[in-house]
Amino acid sequence: MTLKHAFAPFADDRTRVLVLGSLPGDASLKAAQYYAHPQNGFWRLISVAIGRDLHAMAYPDRVEALRAAGVGLWDVIASAERRGSLDAAIRSPQAADLRGLIAGLPNLKAVAFNGATAAKGGRKILADVEGLTLIDLPSSSPAHASRTLAEKAESWAILKDFVAGDA
Repeated sequence: MTLKHAFAPFADDRTRVLVLGSLPGDASLKAAQYYAHPQNGFWRLISVAIGRDLHAMAYPDRVEALRAAGVGLWDVIASAERRGSLDAAIRSPQAADLRGLIAGLPNLKAVAFNGATAAKGGRKILADVEGLTLIDLPSSSPAHASRTLAEKAESWAILKDFVAGDA
């Protein structure tokens, strides 16, 4: 087992919706980029919410477009032991300081959980926080192929209600 760590949060005072994953996978850790695995649908799914095709952009442009749209990124797990990239392989997880992060996000309206592992852990931490909408989304991971990308996009479209300019 290898100890793996989440990236620093990607959020600022413009963040209106925070999308939380579980823990970055190996491809993301190697590239030092959120959702770097080429088959992960995240960039296509979040594109639906912000109305821009992020998948076609270079990574720095993707994250700047997210920032401009009021979307932040982080993970529910700060560190854990894990062989490979599957959430099922996570052992000894240490929770991220979600409460500390959201305390510094004055415009935050919603927290969206990218997949069941993120939702389970994140809801435990944020269950009693008032004034936030908590949204469970189908995982963008290619390991969760029970729904097509188009079906997942229908669920992810709810984020349109929270991005900059729409709320």
